[in-house]
Amino acid sequence: MPHFAPTDLARWSAGTWQHAPAAVTGASLNTQTLRPGDLFFALPGAKADGHDYVAAALARGAAGAVVLRKFAKKNPTLPLLVVGEPAAALRAIAAGYRDTLPATFIAITGSVGKTTVKEMAADLLATVGTTARTHGNFNNNLGLPLSLLAMEPDARFGVFELGMNHPGELAPLCQLLRPSIGIVTMVGPVHFEFFDSVQAIAEEKAEVLRCLPKDGLAVLDAEGDWFDLLRAATPCRLVTTALGAAADYTAQLAPELIGAFTVTERATGDVSALQNAVPGAHNIRNALLAVAAARAQAASWEKIRAALAAFQPVGLRWQRSEWRGAALVNDAYNASPPSMAAALRTFMEMPAAGRRWVVLGGMLELGAAAEDLHGELGRVVAGLPDIHLVTVGELGAWIAAGAFEAGLAGERIEICENCAAAAAVLRARLQAGDAVLLKASRGEKLERVVAALTKDLP
Repeated sequence: MPHFAPTDLARWSAGTWQHAPAAVTGASLNTQTLRPGDLFFALPGAKADGHDYVAAALARGAAGAVVLRKFAKKNPTLPLLVVGEPAAALRAIAAGYRDTLPATFIAITGSVGKTTVKEMAADLLATVGTTARTHGNFNNNLGLPLSLLAMEPDARFGVFELGMNHPGELAPLCQLLRPSIGIVTMVGPVHFEFFDSVQAIAEEKAEVLRCLPKDGLAVLDAEGDWFDLLRAATPCRLVTTALGAAADYTAQLAPELIGAFTVTERATGDVSALQNAVPGAHNIRNALLAVAAARAQAASWEKIRAALAAFQPVGLRWQRSEWRGAALVNDAYNASPPSMAAALRTFMEMPAAGRRWVVLGGMLELGAAAEDLHGELGRVVAGLPDIHLVTVGELGAWIAAGAFEAGLAGERIEICENCAAAAAVLRARLQAGDAVLLKASRGEKLERVVAALTKDLP
């Protein structure tokens, strides 16, 4: 773990120690996940004030806490770093630490697939040298500093995901990270609630490219809808990827085996057969972006092949399980119109001896377009062969309405108020050999359907 000198922490944050500890070995905002030696940042919040948890943090072994002056005055015996504003101090400390790190930094953003690409790229780069990565989906103005402060000082690479849901959020993250390699995944109507158009989202995502140095590297899907806009924002060398089309890295799918593809590297003429551990053409696109970044850092084809084959997605992404002979695919980590479409395509390619069921919940942060986009998803579902639809919640009901209007028979649609009701439908109707896909935005917590269904496993 990294070690921080208290004097550096005070200098970076323009703060003053009250009883400085001997050393600090990490940073935390949460007493439940805090480790001994961490510096606890007492952030004021809408629902809770971190200052109320300083005593608990110290009891769990925190080296000290970053606090406001008024709190320090009331607690003169505690090890406290007194600052003007704890959240700003967190970012300032992360920026100070970033200045000491010699690693090559890779920034990844996009509407869909950025966490998968981050994990793939980190796994591939780890075959070349020690690699740090974003913790989970810690990709915002608090998560990125925490991920940086967890990075080992001798790491050769740092692969970090940058997220946003409002205009103007990416530029400060880019200024903090200062990457030399930028990757933009698929751009689409995600977090649409706060943008006027998908083009506006693409313009925001392009900040990751604009911040690159002239000797940096951008990696883009040449077949992406917003490729021309993103290319125009790129100030440095560009490497392109594509499925079938001409690009620096072109993949050809091998239809006889799900997830298999060959990739041709234009610069060398190398042709390499690879096997993706996660299914779907969209995940081959994700893998190509990671491969291009890894090859730019001298990763060998042999090690890339082994790392991709062993790749394990994080969180609730395409998790396979079984219930009484029915196959369950839990992809409930998140959802948006493009990710829903990709998941449905991949699910339909998956072998199934019996019927196919899709359990769908709402897609959040779509703003005024929400009802139309949910209805359109229902129309897509209605066009799938031999499909049964189970929807969850108010937004899910819009999906059901779209499917019914598009001709899906009413007996193939179940509208459920909550996850428990959806689990009851599946428990009553699933048969051995059936296949089930579950997908919704993270806030819908659709994994509770699987939990309710499987709690009484035979």
